[in-house]
Amino acid sequence: MTFSLRIIAISTFVTALLFANVIAEIESIEESRQLKSLRNSTMAERLDEGIEVKHEIAVDDPEAVAAMVDITNDFRMDYSEQHREKEARILLMRDRKPHRRLLAVRPQLDPQPPPPRRLLHRPAATSGGRDGRFYVVTDPSDDDPVNPRPGTLRHAVIQDRPLWIIFKRDMVITLKQELIMNSFKTIDGRGVNVHIANGACITIQFVTNIIIHGLHIHDCKRTGNAMVRSSPSHYGWRTMADGDGISIFGSSHVWIDHNSLSSCSDGLIDAIMGSTAITISNNYFTQHNEVMLLGHSDSYTRDKVMQVTVAYNHFGEGLTQRMPRCRHGYFHVVNNDYTSWEMYAIGGSANPTINSQGNRFLAPTNRFAKEVTKRIVNPDDNKWKEWNWRSEGDLLLNGAYFTPSGGGASASYARASSLAAKSSSMVPTLTSEAGVLHCRKGVQC
Repeated sequence: MTFSLRIIAISTFVTALLFANVIAEIESIEESRQLKSLRNSTMAERLDEGIEVKHEIAVDDPEAVAAMVDITNDFRMDYSEQHREKEARILLMRDRKPHRRLLAVRPQLDPQPPPPRRLLHRPAATSGGRDGRFYVVTDPSDDDPVNPRPGTLRHAVIQDRPLWIIFKRDMVITLKQELIMNSFKTIDGRGVNVHIANGACITIQFVTNIIIHGLHIHDCKRTGNAMVRSSPSHYGWRTMADGDGISIFGSSHVWIDHNSLSSCSDGLIDAIMGSTAITISNNYFTQHNEVMLLGHSDSYTRDKVMQVTVAYNHFGEGLTQRMPRCRHGYFHVVNNDYTSWEMYAIGGSANPTINSQGNRFLAPTNRFAKEVTKRIVNPDDNKWKEWNWRSEGDLLLNGAYFTPSGGGASASYARASSLAAKSSSMVPTLTSEAGVLHCRKGVQC
């Protein structure tokens, strides 16, 4: 009798165990089916279903970011134990030159760091993605501009929350359509070699607080007549884009810093349609015709609010004109190095205020192209003589000359003054590292 009861008990236990395994297998199959369905659904479908879209590469823990990024040999920093706590607050760099200090504060550990560009344009301090998490770009592809793949640059820039975007490795990103950015983003290419090239390029449209740092941007093409996503919940039809390297359209608080730009279909940097609070600093421009347009048209008077700082840039070989070409607003052109132009360096129309301070202008050998400035006006229009254009402390070489104008109204120049100019004799040093930084082992970058 006792033996029979033991047999029954064992049989019951085995039956229950088999039943539990069957239930677990069914649940596993259902979970797998749901996961597959989620992965195959579009971003918009997931949002409509109320499913949280959480990119597994966007992490809260900064130390996890450090573990995920393959740091190249020439960018590995070996910190001693006594500095680890301090460096937990600062991820990337405090540049040795104070005029272009860039702080990249770990957002989770310091919610109130100093604004990254306060020394360049204090009234327009730009936070970018400072207050958000890090996002590591792992995939250089851009197969679907409407439903970008997680891990791509496009997937990163369209998110609705602040993000500090970095790159896992060197990559060339060829965009099928414009990269339309959402607000509060930093794209930071330091430590790797990142090219946006041979396709569409970057569009900053009706957004705020954008930082673009450390990218090679070149050979940008005209694209468009296609659907493109601009946020997790919206995509729309885009007409033909001009092929600018960086297009700033109706946006504010934008910092373009330490990039190398060349050879695009239209401008290298264009800012139009009421954009303002812009700093363009420490960039290296080469091999291009119409370099920089600031202002949409002579008739678009909303650009009167535009304030732009152009500082510490190197305008190098193979450039023709528009460094910059300005309309309506207020422009501080300070401590730049102009080593090449074919037509002119600084031009404008529609009564812009241009404050040129501490620049170095090396005129071309062509005796008909020695003038730094150009007013784009009708030959019989002398109103340009009333425009406030001045040169202070500029170094004019090889016959270069600057034609000033206007009465020098102090209020006008106050709006075109964003930082104290250094002596023009310092320009070679100030611009010696313009363009993408070359990071080295053991050196902060």
